[in-house]
Amino acid sequence: MTQRAELATVMDRLAVDELVTDYAVAVEDGDWSAYRELFAPDGRADYRSAGGPEGPVGPVAQWLAESLGVFPVRQHLVVNRRLRFGVLERDRGDTARLRADYVSALRLAGDGSSAAPDVVRGGRYAFGLLRTDDGWRVREVVAREMWCRPRGGDSVP
Repeated sequence: MTQRAELATVMDRLAVDELVTDYAVAVEDGDWSAYRELFAPDGRADYRSAGGPEGPVGPVAQWLAESLGVFPVRQHLVVNRRLRFGVLERDRGDTARLRADYVSALRLAGDGSSAAPDVVRGGRYAFGLLRTDDGWRVREVVAREMWCRPRGGDSVP
């Protein structure tokens, strides 16, 4: 690999890292307009394993706004990112697959009455990414929730 190709790969990795960070921050901040802008025009999201929908990003963002709106305090960590680049013939540009683990802590009340989160969820994301004229965008994201812990040790069906 030439130095130019290596530099391009590093730049792509940084851009993808920023995209995934922007995804997490948009969810934390409840900025659903910014969330939608992270997706390619035909972008889709799948939150079925967490009790949500699968489909085009617009209706999914609306579901997220409604379901997460009851949690004024959110922290969404995306870690252990494994990124693989590739090119598909049907695409205009480059593609990438990213697998990452997540932990999401949610608080029902923002009054500081308790330090413990009300709900903590964890799982794994599978992102399908596409390089567009506007930079890297999410073509699809599938969230596979692996565990959920409500406050007080209550069980979740």
